[in-house]
Amino acid sequence: MMHRMHIEIEELLKIAPSSSLEGVMGDTPLIQIDALELFNAIKTLKEKLEFTILLDIVGIDWLNYPLQKRERFSLIYLFRHNNFKDTIAIEVAIQEPIFGADSITSIYSGANWLEREIFDQYGIYFASHPNLKRILNHLEFEGYPLRKDYPINQRQICTKAQDMLDELSKELLKKDLDLEKDNLMPLNLGPSHPASHGTIRTIVALDGEKIVASASEIGYLHRGFEKACEYHTYNQIIPYTDRLNYCSALMNNIAFAKTVEEMLDIELPDRAIFIRVILAELSRIIDHLVCLAAALLDMGAQTNYWYLFNPRNDAYDFLSKLTGARLTNSFIRIGGMAYDLYDGWEGDLQDILYKVRKGVDETLIMVAKNRIFQDRVQDISPISPKKAMEMGFTGPNLRACGVDYDMRADKPYYYYDSFDFDVIVGSCGDTYDRLMVRFEEILQSIKIIEQAIVALPKGEINYNDRSITLPPKSEVYNTIEGTINQFKLIFEGIKVAPKIHYSAIEAANGELGFTIISNGSGTPHRVKVRAPSFLHMQAYPQMIEGYQVADAIMTLGSLNIIAGEMDR
Repeated sequence: MMHRMHIEIEELLKIAPSSSLEGVMGDTPLIQIDALELFNAIKTLKEKLEFTILLDIVGIDWLNYPLQKRERFSLIYLFRHNNFKDTIAIEVAIQEPIFGADSITSIYSGANWLEREIFDQYGIYFASHPNLKRILNHLEFEGYPLRKDYPINQRQICTKAQDMLDELSKELLKKDLDLEKDNLMPLNLGPSHPASHGTIRTIVALDGEKIVASASEIGYLHRGFEKACEYHTYNQIIPYTDRLNYCSALMNNIAFAKTVEEMLDIELPDRAIFIRVILAELSRIIDHLVCLAAALLDMGAQTNYWYLFNPRNDAYDFLSKLTGARLTNSFIRIGGMAYDLYDGWEGDLQDILYKVRKGVDETLIMVAKNRIFQDRVQDISPISPKKAMEMGFTGPNLRACGVDYDMRADKPYYYYDSFDFDVIVGSCGDTYDRLMVRFEEILQSIKIIEQAIVALPKGEINYNDRSITLPPKSEVYNTIEGTINQFKLIFEGIKVAPKIHYSAIEAANGELGFTIISNGSGTPHRVKVRAPSFLHMQAYPQMIEGYQVADAIMTLGSLNIIAGEMDR
């Protein structure tokens, strides 16, 4: 594998003569390329070297970075190979934001919103972008909040909503249509509606009940997560991660902590790893239960809602007993866990798994051969494997298209390669497949948890290094060394040597990744979230065109967009 990667890197270096291999981001090679050579290099990367998924584009302001002389701004592009194992990163220096770089939306359609986000947050221009306007901050916003010289406490109030007709008109023009001439009706779906599954707005042009064009507006829940991270220590960031995908909060904790731990080059005790696996899979179950229950409720199946939501409530009781919080748990720590499992936890968890399995079985009995359910979801908003990968789909939404990609199997971490479970794939990529894949994944997560319970080892739950993990309270209260140790870790944070690193896990909605740039202090220079919902939502307006309003609601529910993760 490494030999093949060397060949691909050499091929890329030939395409871009000014490029150079600058190091690695974990196991991801980082290649620096001149902005003038960027477009052709990325085109080669996709078409010849088969890096089919654009994972993320990370904007960076290097102002006040202590160790390297760089241009003020740069962009890092992250790609995944179609073997679903290898990743590669390209960094391009931006000499002037107004000139920026070429847009790569014609190569990867998923780059559209990623480039808009960087324009919104940094003011970096992308030539030939089809719709370069703000996306997370409102249109009245002045300045660029992720620049280092933008004050964190400078808030700007929105006083005027955008009508979104500019974006809708562009979509209609592609189809040679016009709102007035063709007697089409504009209609807002959301943002204040239960069926919008969060604060998400989609404006559609209707010909009767048929959607002929649409455009989505997000950012209603944008609260500056990435900016806030730059002002907090690594452990202080963990409660912020809870607020990303709040339907599976612990998975966000785990993904962030795992990234920092890899940067520190530490290995967790096995007991901590197995506890994380148990909690991650329980979180996946909870997340899928929310998705399926809400989607079924959208079509009027309220009985099924309670079959799925009641065991979810029991799972939250378990998490509350374990962590002290039901929804936003903040239970993971850099280097391990906040606490060990409580006495009697195994019986409680087994009871929950029994109830979840029973709820899934009862729901499938009612819907699996139900004519109304089948007609509402089969052949609705299908997306092809090629298109899904171009848009940056991962997780159950990509597997529903028939793409056999699951990080737990293809790029295993936390001993997932030692667990017996199946990767569930669909065939059509329609609403039916997106829902049914999640039903089966719940059962596979139960299977993993049951194996992890049996294999759970005894031992420590934290890495034994007092520069990373807090000392026992007995030392804090009875020794001056313990008191000083606690004080310095709390106030100064864990010191992470300067580096750039990307790491990800298979979260409930797909590949949840963090790109972290450390500067040697206790706070990161930059944190970028690779949020699955952000990329999935980008495809939604195209997916619902040609279908009815009722179909659009079911499609949105099947994508399981979580606004907190999407908007950050």
